[in-house]
Amino acid sequence: MQIHDLIQGSPEWAAFRLEHRGASEAAAMLGISPLVKRTELLHMKATATAQEFSEWVQKHILDYGHEVEALARPLVEDLIGEDLYPVTCSDGLLSASCDGLTMAEDVAFEHKQWNQALADSIAAGHLPDEYMPQPQQIMMVTGCTSVVFVCSDGTRDNFVYLVVTPDPVWQERIRAGWAQFEADLAAYQYVEVLPPPVAAAVQDLPALSIRVDGQLTLNHNLVVFGERLQSFIADIDTNPSDDQAFADAEQAIKVMERAENALGAAKASALGQVSSVDEMVRTVDSYHELARKTRLMLEKVVKARKETIRVEIHQVAKDKAAAHIADLNKRLGKPYMPAVAVDFAGAMKGKKTVTSLRDAVDTELARFKIEANAVADRIQINLGLLRELAAAHAFLFADTPSIVLKAADDLTALIKMRIAEHDRAEAAKAEALRARIAEEERVKAEAAERARVAAETKRQLDEQAARVAAERAQQAAAAQATAAQVQIEPQIIPEIIPAPVAEVTPIDAARPAPADEAMLRLGQINERLAPIALTAEGLARLGFAHAMTDKSAKLYRESDFVRICAALQRHLAAVSQAKAA
Repeated sequence: MQIHDLIQGSPEWAAFRLEHRGASEAAAMLGISPLVKRTELLHMKATATAQEFSEWVQKHILDYGHEVEALARPLVEDLIGEDLYPVTCSDGLLSASCDGLTMAEDVAFEHKQWNQALADSIAAGHLPDEYMPQPQQIMMVTGCTSVVFVCSDGTRDNFVYLVVTPDPVWQERIRAGWAQFEADLAAYQYVEVLPPPVAAAVQDLPALSIRVDGQLTLNHNLVVFGERLQSFIADIDTNPSDDQAFADAEQAIKVMERAENALGAAKASALGQVSSVDEMVRTVDSYHELARKTRLMLEKVVKARKETIRVEIHQVAKDKAAAHIADLNKRLGKPYMPAVAVDFAGAMKGKKTVTSLRDAVDTELARFKIEANAVADRIQINLGLLRELAAAHAFLFADTPSIVLKAADDLTALIKMRIAEHDRAEAAKAEALRARIAEEERVKAEAAERARVAAETKRQLDEQAARVAAERAQQAAAAQATAAQVQIEPQIIPEIIPAPVAEVTPIDAARPAPADEAMLRLGQINERLAPIALTAEGLARLGFAHAMTDKSAKLYRESDFVRICAALQRHLAAVSQAKAA
């Protein structure tokens, strides 16, 4: 904040206000001031012409306002317990002329002359919108934390106040409003501001006079009247385009109406004086019809032109609004802008003059641009968040045009939630894939192990069968040789094969199996040895105790299966030899 050594109301202070954007002008800038129109403020800033006041306004309102403000300041000082000092300050182009500011610059004072409606609103705890921009901008410029807004006549009897604190929504609205005001000011084109139109002085038609004397001699000025009427009609502007032309046309309509009435009255008067004045009647009728048709035509033209101009003003505003949205979408890179509410027809309602129509539409257009700019700024911030937080996950945000309209905090939470859900889903897919691959590998390993065990069992059985066959062949050959030596008839000698002692390797059932060693249930062993069936007791007799139990099931080491098969082979061979013997 910069403090300026200026006295409020001085010429230097007035020049300072023209170069800055004052707090007291904020309402007019937003188009909500009942005293100064936004277009008027644009004109003053663009042309560096201060608002002019009559001597009466200066004396009875402005000067009197400073007097009661000075009387109210001590009352506010008693209220807050600190001294207040009038000060003019600025922060860049924004400025504020405080009616009072504490030395600590934490409390400001703003005074308004006693106004019953305003006083009632303040007493009810509400500051009308048209007054709110001023204290909010004072806090923006000075950095103070509150403004004591007072309405009084300088006495304690008529003294009400309201403590206004910073409102982020209002302050953002003011910043955006001044930004749009600067853009409009840069594109401002001077338009002459004229006083309200007044119909030009129209030379009226001469008074119509028709008199009939007793000898039916006509004395009249119809010829002169008719020439003037036709000349008057020829000079009428039948294509008005501004307020002055409309005022002149409406005045001409009134003249035509008076001419109709005068001609009708003259005709009636003449007919009352004579019984037959055919030529005069026809002349009067023709002029009467001319005046009537011209009046009706002019009324239609005025009405049609007014409606045409209203439509033109409305359409131009709509085109400007559409162009502004197109520019914002171009800035954003894609058509992200939503529909922004704008009511030009409502703004034009009740406006009678071209000037008031254009002023109302321009103010509504400025409000629309401010709101659209705020939406575009929010979208721009959100697009930046998407680029920053979701650069690698753009595929998750196909609904970008709708979600960029959210508040930044809400969008940030949405981005993080979607990415987290996506990561969880991908992790679950990866885990499922790993589990499926592991299961497939386990099944393959089990199949390979079964094939290996089967091949090993077959090999051992084949070897056992070959040994038995060889032993039998040797015994048969020995028997034949013996028979030949004793020269006796050969006879079959029962084969006696001593039963081999089964080589049983004791198994320590208490020895724990390695954590990664596969285990077989007894049922699985029987499935592999089908149709041979074993019991836990039978395996124990072969020397194979179970390694562990799972509820009622007994579990055996996968590595013991080959040894079980070998033990069975030996047992079967021993039983076979014993039987043969």
